Amino acid sequence: MADTDLKKEWYVVNTYAGQENRVKENLERRINTMGLQDNLFQIVVAEEKEIEYKNGKPVEKTKNLFSGYLLVQMIMSDEAWFAVRNTPGVTGFIGSSGKGAKPFPVPQEEIDSVLRRLGNQDLNVAVDFQVGDTVQILNGPFKNSEGTVESMNEEKKEATVLLILFGRETPTDIAYQDLKKVE
Repeated sequence: MADTDLKKEWYVVNTYAGQENRVKENLERRINTMGLQDNLFQIVVAEEKEIEYKNGKPVEKTKNLFSGYLLVQMIMSDEAWFAVRNTPGVTGFIGSSGKGAKPFPVPQEEIDSVLRRLGNQDLNVAVDFQVGDTVQILNGPFKNSEGTVESMNEEKKEATVLLILFGRETPTDIAYQDLKKVE
């Protein structure tokens, strides 16, 4: 496959557990020193903040969702692949059989789900519905239910949908990608 056929996709990089942030810093440094800004774009350590209560006081902690893994958005050129593989702390790519085989990218839907959870949603979700349209819910507890779009929040990429629950119209916020216009 020629480098011109390659596109920006997400890959999972394996690191030593607990070294994710250090590897991210090493990789960012390499991108700059090796001039790979056109091939390597985002490096994400999947971390969430959570509040723990110790002695009755809230303490904010960072929890790693995927210990030992980084999400890297890149164009899988030979140079970029080499740079990432040979970054200190990187043990390999997930989805590569080894022996010099390049890894498979992670499906965009899976990455979108993780980014949404982390609040890094850089998604441009194109929708074919508007306020007043009838939509079907594709995922979640109201899957396959239909309702009417009452309002749309572009910033959050979600719509407030009026559902009939227990005989009453109930407004429910649903992410754009979980809605489909009913023709």
